[in-house]
Amino acid sequence: MTEHRTAAPTEGAAATGRASVPPASHATSGDGRSAGPATGYRPAVEVGGSHVTAAAVDLVAGTVVAGSRCRAALDPAADADTLLAAIAATARELVDRCPGRIADRWGLAVPGPFDYATGIARYRGVGKFASLRDVPVGDRLAERLGVRPDRLRFLNDASAFALGARRLQAPDAGRLAAFTLGTGVGSAFLDGDQVVEDGPLVPPEGRADRLTIAGRPLEDTASTRAMTARYAQRTGRQVDGLRELTALAAAGDEIATETVHAAMTALGTALAPWLAGFGPDVVVFGGSITAAWPIVGPPLLAALGVDTVVVLPDGEAAALLGAATHAATGARPADEAVHSAPGRGNVGPADGTATGAPGDGNVVRGAAGGHVVGGAAGGSAAGRAGADAGRTGVQGSPASTP
Repeated sequence: MTEHRTAAPTEGAAATGRASVPPASHATSGDGRSAGPATGYRPAVEVGGSHVTAAAVDLVAGTVVAGSRCRAALDPAADADTLLAAIAATARELVDRCPGRIADRWGLAVPGPFDYATGIARYRGVGKFASLRDVPVGDRLAERLGVRPDRLRFLNDASAFALGARRLQAPDAGRLAAFTLGTGVGSAFLDGDQVVEDGPLVPPEGRADRLTIAGRPLEDTASTRAMTARYAQRTGRQVDGLRELTALAAAGDEIATETVHAAMTALGTALAPWLAGFGPDVVVFGGSITAAWPIVGPPLLAALGVDTVVVLPDGEAAALLGAATHAATGARPADEAVHSAPGRGNVGPADGTATGAPGDGNVVRGAAGGHVVGGAAGGSAAGRAGADAGRTGVQGSPASTP
């Protein structure tokens, strides 16, 4: 049985043109300290594989300020100066829209590999932003924006999405696992408000993209580019992204359907043992692929072995909220401890199985801007997936973690 619950959107109104931005309120910030009239809204930037978005965030209300969102396209194959100019121009547009209303400490959510403490890009062999490899992005952007480099705080885009999703969906949840699906596969695991990047319960560095299936990187199977390439290989026909591919599947194209189902089944099989081991109270999905959830969701849920997930259609808003929250904290990234999550309850991470049924419990209620989707699979399937990980060719699962 599938269940949908939708609540108020995370942005008060759609932004068209140079919309009016309301004044900032005098209240407390997201980290509990006084925001004050001089602090105003928190500026946040979200960099995706093909776009950049900047917006003002009201941490008191937990929303993107209506009319503040600025967006521009990015060519991931462009040279470094072109990319940095586009990101900086979008950020400056935000400043122009909110004169005197935003703080000077920016939160920037960017995909990895990236040295988030120093602001230096480490892209190599990931199919995007190759020109930024070893470029001090933080220093270059700070110069273009006229701020000190230490006023720019970077974090992983999936971590930003997870932090924002937790605020929007389940602020009282103990553990949350979040995944972004689009040009690649992003992931983040939260224990409370801490990002878990180490330990036996999460993939290396908390990154699902570092998992492999049958000896190949996960993103070579379960990403938009992988699915469109597979369809073209089988049919000789090029399709314009996932939207067209899933439209073909919805129209009855058997090869399109098989392509999507195979990719989502592989993704779910790779993630299932980690969910069984980590034992999240809430599982959240975002990214461009969620627009096609009626097509991609069923095979993914069946392979994951969970009863309920939350789908956020506006994952961008969650990432912006998470980036702003990160910027509002007092510690510098280099000073923040990355902690390992201890095992708890009836979860047995050592062999990737669960002695209970982790999928039996939590149904998120009051999904802000999202909807809750129930799956048919029971919690025990997650344990079976963990036990079967070696036989399915999934590498790097808890079953194989020393």
